Amino acid sequence: MKLGANSVLFGGYDMETAFKYIAQSGYDGIEISAIDGMSQHLVLSKWQEIAPQIKKLAGDYGLELLAMEQPSQELQIMEAAIQAAAEIGIPIINCGPGGRPDDEDNFQRTLESLNNLAEMAGKAGVTLCVKAHVNSAIYNTPTTLRAMEAITVPSFGIDMDPSHIHRANENPVEAIAAVISRVKHVHIRDCKGRQQGPGKPEDQANGRGDIDLVGYVRVLHENGYTGPVDLEIIGAKDYPVERCGIIAAESRGHMQACLQACGAR
Repeated sequence: MKLGANSVLFGGYDMETAFKYIAQSGYDGIEISAIDGMSQHLVLSKWQEIAPQIKKLAGDYGLELLAMEQPSQELQIMEAAIQAAAEIGIPIINCGPGGRPDDEDNFQRTLESLNNLAEMAGKAGVTLCVKAHVNSAIYNTPTTLRAMEAITVPSFGIDMDPSHIHRANENPVEAIAAVISRVKHVHIRDCKGRQQGPGKPEDQANGRGDIDLVGYVRVLHENGYTGPVDLEIIGAKDYPVERCGIIAAESRGHMQACLQACGAR
């Protein structure tokens, strides 16, 4: 498994700051945030200008480009994201499911949209992943399994985030085991309680919440998963950079301990 961190943790700072602190925290790679409103890192409206900088930073800081997070399924935005990923050498785009929970017509439209986008991504040599998300069309294990059954293109995969599954009142360890056959990316963070949001950035740091992340990583290892495991901490945009760096480093230490506990490192 490759340990990475999403640059959105450093959304209040420039991209080089994110690369610097993520590298200093000991990560193998980085997930580039293209999340409008949460960061100004990979701004897709001017990706051609930014692409050379991302490549240079990856080389300068020794970080593998593991993924991009771009939540929208809007066609024009996704076209730019796929073009950027292909040019920069980012193998995975993580998007949100969108839609509403427990609305069958809406669910079918979500599946059709994801299928079309995955086909488009595949033609560019990129994998499109989607994760179950609170209050969305795909929000738990049953809806994830339905998406896996409906979308069969090889360039589609599941991105698993234990915090959303936890907040769907499920056991993330059991959930990851149920969908592991199609998991191509993992967003990882902890969560205290089962409230609507993920909580304060500190409480999202691995080891600070209620999720059995050791068991979660053990299922990944036992099933031969070797893809990215990217820390995704949101809400720290106004934090001092040192505070963001502490969260990154603390979570990296916990991730390494999880790998060691299950014999993966």
